[in-house]
Amino acid sequence: MQKPQYKYFDRELSWLNFNARVLQEAADDSNPLIERIKFLGIYSNNQDEFFRTRVATLRRLIDIQRKKFSEKADQLQESLDKVMDEIKAQQGQFVKIFSKLNKELNKENIFLINEKELDKEQGEFVRNYFRENVRHHLFPIMLKKFNSEDSLTDQSIYLAIQLGRSNNRDKDAYAIIEIPTNAVNRFLILPEKEDKKYIVILDDIIRYCLDEIFTRFKFDSFSAYTFKFTRDAELDIDNDVSKSFLELMAHSLAQRKKGNTLRFVYDRRMPSELLKAVAHKFKITNNDQVVEGGPYHNFKDFMKFPNFGYANLVSPKRIPVQHKDIPEGGSIIRAIRKKDIMLHFPYQPFQYIVDLLHEAAIDMKVRSIMMTIYRLSNPSNVINALINAARNGKAVTVYMELQARFDEEANIFWSEKLQGAGVKVMHSIPGLKVHSKLILIQRRENNDYRYYANIGTGNFHEKTGSLYCDDTLLTANPKITSEVEKVFGLFQMAFRPSRFKNLIVSPFSTRNHFMRLLNHEIKNATLGREAWTTIKLNSLSDVQLINKLYQASEAGVKINLIIRGICKLVPGVKNMSENIKVLSILDKYLEHSRVFVFCNGGNELYYISSADWMVRNLDNRIEVTTPIYDAEIQKELKEMLDIQLRDNCKARKLDANMTNSYYRNNSKVIRAQLEIYEYLRKSHSKQ
Repeated sequence: MQKPQYKYFDRELSWLNFNARVLQEAADDSNPLIERIKFLGIYSNNQDEFFRTRVATLRRLIDIQRKKFSEKADQLQESLDKVMDEIKAQQGQFVKIFSKLNKELNKENIFLINEKELDKEQGEFVRNYFRENVRHHLFPIMLKKFNSEDSLTDQSIYLAIQLGRSNNRDKDAYAIIEIPTNAVNRFLILPEKEDKKYIVILDDIIRYCLDEIFTRFKFDSFSAYTFKFTRDAELDIDNDVSKSFLELMAHSLAQRKKGNTLRFVYDRRMPSELLKAVAHKFKITNNDQVVEGGPYHNFKDFMKFPNFGYANLVSPKRIPVQHKDIPEGGSIIRAIRKKDIMLHFPYQPFQYIVDLLHEAAIDMKVRSIMMTIYRLSNPSNVINALINAARNGKAVTVYMELQARFDEEANIFWSEKLQGAGVKVMHSIPGLKVHSKLILIQRRENNDYRYYANIGTGNFHEKTGSLYCDDTLLTANPKITSEVEKVFGLFQMAFRPSRFKNLIVSPFSTRNHFMRLLNHEIKNATLGREAWTTIKLNSLSDVQLINKLYQASEAGVKINLIIRGICKLVPGVKNMSENIKVLSILDKYLEHSRVFVFCNGGNELYYISSADWMVRNLDNRIEVTTPIYDAEIQKELKEMLDIQLRDNCKARKLDANMTNSYYRNNSKVIRAQLEIYEYLRKSHSKQ
């Protein structure tokens, strides 16, 4: 392969390449049918977030550069044009895949029908359902009178309705209705007929019953077409020192709901006069991305597509593996005191973390609990355990990150709930997020204090704990726990730098630490010694570390990268990255852990981290990387990484052309997530 003209992949195109892999999973007929439909929902949700954040940022940068009359504006516009071309191409694939999946549903005697396909009996069922469950959630607005266009949110979908009177065509009117997907299930299962199962979508239920809303206004013809907005979701936080950070965040969130429109998607069947009226009312311009779509938007709801209980249409459920060192119903704190424990979610139960907090809440010897929180489920047993601890007289301190994107409002809610229960809650400052995943429990033992710590790669979130692959270390090792205490001290000292001997903490030392480790591998390679590293990340975009990986490759260091999402590094290029292999694994679970292994001259070094190799994680966040000292855990981590490197079912081999080709060989079929489950099941068997 010749050296390409570019040294790094474009960040946005690399992310879109990741989302293309999600689309591949929807097209992969080795996946159960309902799982494939859910992947369409994941793809759609990902794309919405991409517009709200990355496209929003590009648009802002273009506007800034144009005001400066800078040539960079044209370069940025070219990048945005390439992004939109790729999205358009993917959208074409999306439509084809959905059409194919619909046909496959029909083969299973499952039919997704619209309002025009309802027979008389089904129509009566739909009307009754509408009257009992939908009607009271609908608030029609006449478009002519509507004067608060920024009150429409990009989390919702709307119907643009053309209303007519047969006796007076001049009295035609337009209205809009929000489809209440936050209050009513998007899918209604109709009564079965002749072993055939039918589903109608909420949008079509409303279309079918429009007469029940508008007949009283003497309209007698109705047609409705969906549309949606995507708004700029980046927060502008002002610097008013008279307000608390919580107040500043609340104000910024209110402003987000009025963010500039980035994309307007509409049903291509919408009559031109109605489209013009809607576009005019909501100030849609040529600068906005106006996209023709089908009759349904917000495909993210398809992540909850009904499965009718057919086992063959969904992935089999696997019971999480119990950890061999944690006795069933026994003390987790006692187990941690004996040895370091590592949990691998979702292969092992996230419930262990909740149980640890519950145990600490009622343990008479526990004096305090400290915890960082970035995202939580709702409801949250983690929050319940912390509140219980405070009620039991423990000193509970929570560092709640208010800047967790799209979870800001939830975290404000949890902050207020915890404070009301007597928990001390701290918040960050603008520009510096706390993304580390830490718990520190202080316990009185033998007339002294002993600490127990959790350091993980994922959030304390029960729902994602059953969907995201993450690792977490539970330890009582004083070398680690004393430094976790120092990390919490940072929050109380306005993030003043501290020295750490064992933990690697952003924004102080993460990049430099890994640069030193790579330099050591380079030195060994130049001396003819064994030199290699295996690195697993969500995203790799930091140019300094990418350049160091290129340097290591040229020196002969063998580098295996497992990257789920963004990867700006261009692999497999002679005289630049020929010793770098990059795999990306997409499967039922989302690969979220960050794991690092370095040869280190045969004395291998192991780490897990909350940080990806991105500028934001290295320079603008409090992140914690912990070494793994326990030999048994090291062996487990290495075996799990080796299984992933041998995956020949769900691994894509990334190359300089971004082809997303599946990694295939003639050896035994290895699907990493299934193999890892079996590996842990056997190694943690207590028989």
